Amino acid sequence: MATKRMLLSWSSGKDSAWALHVLRQGAGEVVGLLTTFNEAAHRVAMHAVRRELVELQAAATGVPLWPVELPSPCSNQAYEAIMGQVMSQAQERGITHIAFGDLFLEDVRAYRVRQLAGSGIEPMFPIWSTPQDTLALAQQMLNAGLKATLTCVDPRHLDPAFAGRSFNAALLADLPPAVDACGERGEFHTFCHAGPMFRSEIRVARGETLERDGFCFADIRNITTSCVPNAR
Repeated sequence: MATKRMLLSWSSGKDSAWALHVLRQGAGEVVGLLTTFNEAAHRVAMHAVRRELVELQAAATGVPLWPVELPSPCSNQAYEAIMGQVMSQAQERGITHIAFGDLFLEDVRAYRVRQLAGSGIEPMFPIWSTPQDTLALAQQMLNAGLKATLTCVDPRHLDPAFAGRSFNAALLADLPPAVDACGERGEFHTFCHAGPMFRSEIRVARGETLERDGFCFADIRNITTSCVPNAR
């Protein structure tokens, strides 16, 4: 059987990082981290993470970054056209699958399957779970040494003070009961900076917090040009 050659949809957050860790347990070869950037702001869409931090993540994983520039604003029609071109290029380069760090939102999964239909690229969902299992998944991530920081908070579901907090056991204990432990419904987004998927930790510090387009964002910056090896 031919080895799967995969792209991983890389948001810079904990779920995509954990998906990389799981895929490396024998699912095939991850040949690229596909990240969409706002071409005007040079930041990851929704997570608002600086591009240079994503480049540090790619270096720490040893997997090449596949950047996709999106105009701002970007209509859904324009997004789908751009991603269709990217998938065509991926197929030409022998890529057979694209993996996503989605957990349980059936409508999101169905959308991805529908958009890839006929492209020659098959979707994968290596950490697919249920709403009842995400707390255990979050704890598994933390027990494995994963470190992440909340970069975006939806104030309709979570206090803005959570923006910039570390994703850790204390945060899980403080989350309101209606908020998913992994933020799967969009309650929060993260930047992952350490864990078993990385060769080294990316040292970061929290910058200013601001409100934009109805969300609260904490700016995250790299604080050193060198990386600290992960404890093993």
